Amino acid sequence: MRQPGIRQRLMALLLYLLAGSTAAAGTPPGIRTLEPRPAPDFTLTDMDGNRFSLSTARGRWVMVHFWASWCRPCRREMPAIRRMSELIGTDAPRLVLVNTAEDEDTVFSFLGAVAPDLSSLLDRDGRVTEAWQPRGLPATWLVDPQGYLRYQALGGRPWDQPRYLDFLRRLGD
Repeated sequence: MRQPGIRQRLMALLLYLLAGSTAAAGTPPGIRTLEPRPAPDFTLTDMDGNRFSLSTARGRWVMVHFWASWCRPCRREMPAIRRMSELIGTDAPRLVLVNTAEDEDTVFSFLGAVAPDLSSLLDRDGRVTEAWQPRGLPATWLVDPQGYLRYQALGGRPWDQPRYLDFLRRLGD
């Protein structure tokens, strides 16, 4: 069997390096690019009784994050989300936290301890969560300014790390 020549090996190395640099410039680990489809609209209230509808956020990227206080990965991830919201500034996607089927006191106590500056919408009956169909918690979607699902992250992510922050900032460009 004939061995690949130097030209073929160099070409293979070049393709490998190009693929690696494209991946490095793309999405961070654990974030899937989706076939664009309309995000399920919803209207929920937060802990203060303020109503929010996803459709009112059109014109800007939105990060919809489903979580629950009983979920260990959610508990570990929430401080990173808090730091991300402090570090990223106004160019970032709008952060929309959706608590899944817990009562207001539980949500208030949990956020008060780990992320006092964040507020969460309350999906009291779990219907919004069911419509979005996460395969577990935490689950995050990034919705583009036209209202289409574009990215998904299942499981906890280090959202406050440079690679994730840069990715989120690029969405705002």
